[in-house]
Amino acid sequence: MVPIGTQHEQPNTNAQQAPEGIVETARSVWEYDLFSVQGGIISVGMIILGIALFLFGFVAARVISNVLAKRVVKKMGATEGGIAAIQTLTFYALLALFSFFALNVVGVPLTAFTVFGGALAIGVGFGSQNIINNFISGLILNLERPVKVGDVIEVGDTRGVVEQIGARSTRVITADNTHIIVPNSTFVEQNVMNWSYNDRSVRISVGVGVAYGSPTKDVERLLLKAGREHPKAHTTPDPNVRFESFGASSLDFVLHVWMSARSPSEARLVESDLRFRIDELFRENEITIAFPQSDVHLDATSPVPVRVIRSDDAIAVG
Repeated sequence: MVPIGTQHEQPNTNAQQAPEGIVETARSVWEYDLFSVQGGIISVGMIILGIALFLFGFVAARVISNVLAKRVVKKMGATEGGIAAIQTLTFYALLALFSFFALNVVGVPLTAFTVFGGALAIGVGFGSQNIINNFISGLILNLERPVKVGDVIEVGDTRGVVEQIGARSTRVITADNTHIIVPNSTFVEQNVMNWSYNDRSVRISVGVGVAYGSPTKDVERLLLKAGREHPKAHTTPDPNVRFESFGASSLDFVLHVWMSARSPSEARLVESDLRFRIDELFRENEITIAFPQSDVHLDATSPVPVRVIRSDDAIAVG
């Protein structure tokens, strides 16, 4: 006959041995040696700890850079572009610092990356020239700030507002609400038109040609009236008119108006408004907008015969 106490002791012993076995297995895996670096042993646990520290550093760098840029720098009166630049530079600096700290905790000396770094530099030099070029261009944009977040720019066929300057590329939103990703090197290597580098004041020009014989002073007066009436036109400098040239078929004038434009499309709309108003004023004052025309002179020794034919004959001949 088996004692009752013995029947209860055997399951308790197995229940205690199971967690102990799991702990021993996990400890052996954690302490398993993978490789050595300059006399130091790197185990599985060190690798996991290093990855965890790097992920923590990535999140911490993102949070700290956002707080520093939006709360601290913003209170100092920095512009939107300056805040974005400080946020980007702070993030990468903190990320590098946390990465070095993680390597130090794991026990990987930085000197161990000397040979690896040299080989990596050669590989990067040959295989990643565009990436490195765009990265360095991004640093130049954030330091020199020829183009900032919120600027209205034109580069190549791209027109729009700069939304974000990243490590490799810059995001631009156009007037059609479409986003264009432009490599940072484009802003360094090509000519860039920045509509809001110092301020948003731009000068727009509207050309018009009137028929020969039109009163030029009245044309000037009406053009100035159209420019001054527009609500977005600046009074300083005042709109002005230039008599451009005696064209082949017209007397050519140009109206110059200064305005504040937030985008190229806004300036184009003002130019369109001015053309509508100029056409209306010219019609009211009976001034003809010229169109291309040519005079044909026939030099003949004898009269040119003219013959009138019926439409049926003309169709038959055609």
